[in-house]
Amino acid sequence: MSYAVKEMFVTLQGEGAQTGRASVFCRFAGCNLWSGRESDRATAACQFCDTDFIGTDGEGGGRFETATLLAETIEACWNSRADSSGRRYVVFTGGEPLLQLDPALIDAVSKRGFEIAVETNGTIKAPEGIDWICVSPKPGGKLIQNTGSELKLVYPQTELPPEMFKELTFEHFWLQPMDGPERLENTQASVAYCLEHPQWRLSLQTHKMIGIP
Repeated sequence: MSYAVKEMFVTLQGEGAQTGRASVFCRFAGCNLWSGRESDRATAACQFCDTDFIGTDGEGGGRFETATLLAETIEACWNSRADSSGRRYVVFTGGEPLLQLDPALIDAVSKRGFEIAVETNGTIKAPEGIDWICVSPKPGGKLIQNTGSELKLVYPQTELPPEMFKELTFEHFWLQPMDGPERLENTQASVAYCLEHPQWRLSLQTHKMIGIP
């Protein structure tokens, strides 16, 4: 299997329980809920996505013909910024990373000492061997991956109230204010909900606040 990667870079995780952790972000191209083209946004299952996942033209992006080649590139990316003896951590994201993240790549990256995380919309079952599973449900997608490390719900979504997920088996439950022109109002609403429902914690996009990728 070949892999299409939009971009790859070292940064600090900006959201959820791993906030502040040095990470290689490997963003796969492609998604199963939206083409990524603005012309299709009105008919997309997820209409609020703000991520460019089309093509392979981003920083560190490209097509990788084997799992070994991609794993070697991830390792080189980590070593370009981080101490090679440190706790290696890679986040596979997208788009929808589980369209491409397979057992061969998981094995190749694990053998290089990486803890593996994935950020998924939950519509595809995650393969074995992933250390940290973050599920962020989106409207229009049937939730298949209903267990994991953290559930991160963009809030508010009329079709996806938090009450739909409170009985699922996750270690952490996060509300993340929807970005955009109503970000302040959405943040205030998220704070209010978390205060009333302590199962949920507030997740902020700290990478945007401090100006890092």
